[in-house]
Amino acid sequence: MYPGTMHWWLRRRWEADCRPHAGCGSRSRGDRWEAPPRGRWTEQHAAPGEGAEFGVRRPLRFLAYKLGLDDHQVGELARILNALKTERAQAEVDARRAMAGLADAVAAASYDVQAANEAAAVRVRSAERLREAVTKTLGELHALLDPEQRARLAYLIRTGTLQV
Repeated sequence: MYPGTMHWWLRRRWEADCRPHAGCGSRSRGDRWEAPPRGRWTEQHAAPGEGAEFGVRRPLRFLAYKLGLDDHQVGELARILNALKTERAQAEVDARRAMAGLADAVAAASYDVQAANEAAAVRVRSAERLREAVTKTLGELHALLDPEQRARLAYLIRTGTLQV
């Protein structure tokens, strides 16, 4: 879509969702218009599966383009990245669980050392599982790619373009 059209389209969408009597349309601020907040836009208007979460499609396309992968390699890379994405999501859940356990230990009438140690152990085990998943992923990528593609992947990792 033409960039100039995006401004018009976003403005129309925003005004349709937010009436002036609610105090958020362009008419409630005079002639001045501001873009909708990013979080509100992605939560309400994004299609299912899009929005705040970052799936496998973008890294897959990026790596397929940068590394020059063939169809078989793209399929295998999708499987590898999906497994890593699942493990990272589980690590985030474990981190939230550990933080809740630490907060509960502090909130009690007396500090519960046992509960705090268990919550910290959950965090350590999660980090170990994530470390194993990342090293396994890198090993699978090494086996999947040819030497030239491995050199390009190493360059992307070294420069920080790709974070593992």
